[in-house]
Amino acid sequence: MAKYDKAAQEKIGKVMEEFKEGKLTQGPKGGKVTDRKQAVAIGISEARKEGDKVPKQKG
Repeated sequence: MAKYDKAAQEKIGKVMEEFKEGKLTQGPKGGKVTDRKQAVAIGISEARKEGDKVPKQKG
């Protein structure tokens, strides 16, 4: 069984494309994202907000 549904995978993929192009920003000031793990976290967070199936947060 897949951990992520197809919509979540597509969302994370789009975020990673933005990251690779250097266009991904975060926070209210729009700081540039330079860490790959942070880019994945942003993609998962956006997918979660849209109600897509993603694993629960640990901790």
